[in-house]
Amino acid sequence: MVLEIADFAVQPGTEEQFAGAVREGIKFVSDTPGYREARLTRSVETPTRFVLLIEWDSIEAHTVGFRQSENYTRWRALISPFFDGAPHVEHFDDVL
Repeated sequence: MVLEIADFAVQPGTEEQFAGAVREGIKFVSDTPGYREARLTRSVETPTRFVLLIEWDSIEAHTVGFRQSENYTRWRALISPFFDGAPHVEHFDDVL
């Protein structure tokens, strides 16, 4: 299992719209073979900051299976209008 962590800064005043777009668009992500589950969190101290956690079977499920699909294009079209800068995305393996 690989954990994708995507850190988003969104434009002030669009926080609820962004969260709604993620809720709507997660169907495009979850349709991908190798997807396990997702969770969207929002910073208490910085309400314009969101972190999306997605579990994948493998890094390739995300970087190839999803990112090279038409669903990725649909996903980005929904969420990117709210970005305040490029998101930071990294992949993590469990250690313990």
